[in-house]
Amino acid sequence: MANQVEDRLVDSLKNYLQRERLVTISTIDHVTGGPNVNAISWVFASDEKQILFAIDSRSKIVKNILQNEHVVITLIANDSIYSISGKTEIVKEILEGVPLKLSAARLSIQEVRDIMFYGSKISLEPVYEKTYDALAAAKLDKQVMEALKGGYYK
Repeated sequence: MANQVEDRLVDSLKNYLQRERLVTISTIDHVTGGPNVNAISWVFASDEKQILFAIDSRSKIVKNILQNEHVVITLIANDSIYSISGKTEIVKEILEGVPLKLSAARLSIQEVRDIMFYGSKISLEPVYEKTYDALAAAKLDKQVMEALKGGYYK
């Protein structure tokens, strides 16, 4: 199914984004005007047209979004790689109920593209682990995801 294009998340991708996942986010650097790519994990598909994500309030990602709202999130799921693009806004400068200074952003989806090259599939999805205190990481992840799922960003 390479090169399939949609204007929203299909159910399998929406379901995939119902919990913390490893994705990359591409923004336009506010200083150089060039591409800027970061890995993030606090993402949540609130519906088929929106993805909420949490990022450090002091990060370059926030500054980039404030200067240029065009963002691409890339993820590996369902045996393929997807590029999800659209316009993004910072919907909460400081996320409540979280001990870190995180901002919440909302990507309004314009295009979901299967970008896997022809005749191939992903046979093993990437796996990552937190390298700091496992209990503290689990508690923080739960707080952030609950704050994103709170629903007051629509």
